[in-house]
Amino acid sequence: MPFLIALGVLGIELSPAHFIYTGPLLTATPALAGLTMGPRGTVAATAVAVAISVTTATYNQAWGSQQVYTNFLAIFLVSIASFAMSGAMHASRQSKLDQVRRVAVAAQEVILRPVPARLGPVRAASLCLAAEKEAQVGGDLYEAVQTPYGVRLIVGDVRGKGLGAVRAVGVVLGAFREAAHYENDLVEVMNRCQAALQREAAVPGVFDEEALVEGFTTVLIAQVPTDRPVVHLVNRGHPPPLLLHRGRVRALMPTCPLPPFGLEEFITDDSIRPESYPFGPDDRMLLYTDGVIEARNRDNDFFDLPKAMEGIGGRLTPPVFLGQLHLQLHRHTEGRLTDDTAMILIERLGEEVDRAAGEGRRPDRLPVRQTR
Repeated sequence: MPFLIALGVLGIELSPAHFIYTGPLLTATPALAGLTMGPRGTVAATAVAVAISVTTATYNQAWGSQQVYTNFLAIFLVSIASFAMSGAMHASRQSKLDQVRRVAVAAQEVILRPVPARLGPVRAASLCLAAEKEAQVGGDLYEAVQTPYGVRLIVGDVRGKGLGAVRAVGVVLGAFREAAHYENDLVEVMNRCQAALQREAAVPGVFDEEALVEGFTTVLIAQVPTDRPVVHLVNRGHPPPLLLHRGRVRALMPTCPLPPFGLEEFITDDSIRPESYPFGPDDRMLLYTDGVIEARNRDNDFFDLPKAMEGIGGRLTPPVFLGQLHLQLHRHTEGRLTDDTAMILIERLGEEVDRAAGEGRRPDRLPVRQTR
């Protein structure tokens, strides 16, 4: 609006109707910019107003008149006041937004507790990043637990944000944390999570109408047995995990894709079974949400996650490895994430560690710092 007004003033002053006094209109542009465009917009509007005043005074040969200098003085005074007001409003808004974000992050950290650095035969690390432009808690979820059946992990993404997404995340994680310790079959763990979410959705008023009609939740559950160098996966519409083996990355694509929670009517085969893949010593597997692979740069290019993983050299610990991924993601997006992202990285340790984990003791030959 400030620049449209300035353009209108310029048109009047360069037309035969230049006898109309447009000074008050031009003076108002910095004030309007101060209300809606912030300090930088105020400076830009002031520069445009001054440029138009100089142009029209020259075109109409009005230099030396009291009216021209009065207009300049009015623009100067209004601009200073607008800049000060805009700065104060911007600081107040930023303070409130930062407070909301802190509350959102605190709430998310209560639900998404940190993954332990060591779980039986694997070392692990997790990372959760909130979108820069969002203050609401997102629907990303993850967890890793040590169970009698091995290490079990879950990663998922609830469509939407806000309280509805938080409720869904809490329900799925609660069901997983319970079922992971008592269900022998990995598919039954997934079914328990699905059933818990269906029970919650049946309670009136828990989810809004849009979430009930269009909502869905993608979930991936993995299991790393203690006694075998494999990983078992059950995938319900989630992006496939990436396996880093000897410097090369491959996606563990499901042979029989399954729909996410909420779209059970598209399941055509009831005989769902976990799929197994080799996962030997020193192999690493990354579980992540779609906010990672859908992150874009200024040229609208997606983040190449497999290439980024392959480009990280050296035997880095899982937390450092995730830190390097975070750095590359930050560089790709220039710090402007449009969606929440979550990642879990696990590294399979050697056979000696597997035997020690099965016997419930620490291997003697490993330094203490490597077992943490």
